Amino acid sequence: MKTDVEIAQEADMLPIGKVARSLDIDDDDLELYGKFKAKISPAAWNKVKSNPDGKLILVTAINPTPAGEGKTTTSVGLADAFHKMGKKVAVALREPSLGPCFGLKGGAAGGGYAQVVPMEDINLHFTGDFHAITTAHNLLAAVIDNHIQQGNELDLDVRRIAWKRVVDLNDRALRHVVIGMGGKAHGVPRETGFDITVASEMMAILCLSKDLEDMKKRLGSIVIGYTRSGRAVVADELNVTGALTLLFKDAIKPNLVQTLEGTPALIHGGPFANIAHGCNSIMATRYALKFADIVVTEAGFGADLGAEKFLDIKCRFAGLVPSAVVIVATVRALKMHGGLAKNELNRVDMKALEKGLENLTKHIETVKAYGLPAVVAINAFPTDTKEELSFVEQKCNELGAEVALSEVWAKGGEGGISLAEKVLSAMEKPNSFNFAYDINQSIPEKIEAVVKRVYGGDGVVFTGAAQKQLEEIEALGFDKMPVCLAKTQYSLTDDPTRLGRPTGFNITVKELRISAGAGFIVALTGDILTMPGLPKKPAAENMDIDINGKITGLF
Repeated sequence: MKTDVEIAQEADMLPIGKVARSLDIDDDDLELYGKFKAKISPAAWNKVKSNPDGKLILVTAINPTPAGEGKTTTSVGLADAFHKMGKKVAVALREPSLGPCFGLKGGAAGGGYAQVVPMEDINLHFTGDFHAITTAHNLLAAVIDNHIQQGNELDLDVRRIAWKRVVDLNDRALRHVVIGMGGKAHGVPRETGFDITVASEMMAILCLSKDLEDMKKRLGSIVIGYTRSGRAVVADELNVTGALTLLFKDAIKPNLVQTLEGTPALIHGGPFANIAHGCNSIMATRYALKFADIVVTEAGFGADLGAEKFLDIKCRFAGLVPSAVVIVATVRALKMHGGLAKNELNRVDMKALEKGLENLTKHIETVKAYGLPAVVAINAFPTDTKEELSFVEQKCNELGAEVALSEVWAKGGEGGISLAEKVLSAMEKPNSFNFAYDINQSIPEKIEAVVKRVYGGDGVVFTGAAQKQLEEIEALGFDKMPVCLAKTQYSLTDDPTRLGRPTGFNITVKELRISAGAGFIVALTGDILTMPGLPKKPAAENMDIDINGKITGLF
């Protein structure tokens, strides 16, 4: 069986100009990065901004398991299926992070015969967007420490600098560090740490900005720390907002690539959904909606994370309304949610499947609570039996959700025709999209609304430290923003070991962070970390490149 990278390397890619022309994008509106990658010029927006929007399809999933779900693969395959059906379609995705690429997951550009290409470039440095984010973030950090070293005119409290540094790798040793050691010439000693780049507020700002002017305003609004009297200090006060924006002059432009079948793919931005808001950029999505009649996009991890943030944060800011939501599941993953171990998933166990279906049921109910039509995509595995597949279909139909078998991993777009037809049918159903909470509710009320509606929990508990932060946020006037909950992806709760559909639980908020530039409050729950660590055997150990430049192990 060929690996993903082997399939991608054998692809006969179209020149990116030809891909662009399928969306009526002129060559003059492309900024080329070789033969198969391009950025779309801002001038293109002025040509299409009056076009009617296409239909937006959101792809989400059940809570992920080691058995695999295939959300990105399904997104790509669904777009290819629409393309094969003669629809003018585009897929809008996030850029992969080097952290999981070299860590646990390997590459993240789809799989099998439903991939975006050039796969190696997309998974590695791509067009340099993440480097721009990392550099801008760390420039601000350097300016903060320089300001303190040069006399601290703003009277910053060195114990309350909120702005850490970032790197786009999993490096647990950098979570907590002390800087400024070595004497007076080397800075003022203080405790700080590193987050992964995808958790940076600047990543969120890139993804939530409407244009460069909006981005500049957001960058200037970043809260970098507090004075000794407790006043919040923003980046604008350090006089480097222009320089920060300058570093994004190219990164803000959406990237255009293609699928294995030549379907246009806009890939831009890459926040994780467990520690950030988990959606590709508003700009890429808005461009795609003007260029195409149907746009397939995804949000990270399960519907409790990515989809909730897509609907309550991204759609709120961008004025988007999805026409339908696809929930990806596998029989294997459902059995794992039902209590089977990974090495037992090949055997038929209808009791485990029925119990695991409760997780899928909750996500269907959540999508319907947002007033949106739901379609379940069962990502097919060779070990699935007719009995198991029929049982899942019956349960989904009882819940009022369309369901289709997806075979895009093995067959590409052809294997997604049935799913595409069900999605077209769902798009015609009534749509009464609504948010989980009102922006003017209190922070506890907003978090509780997500916990009850989306997670199925009872409520929220704040630690003593979080309660103090809550009171300060309210006093500073930052409480009338959406909430972005950082939570484990593996469970509906904040405990990663509680699979399936737990009930009778509370979510514990241990820390609140102001992301005023992004426009939301981050609530860290459970044991979530904003700098992941590497596993015992990192995916990097399997990767290599030969003297001819052929890459292996980047699956």
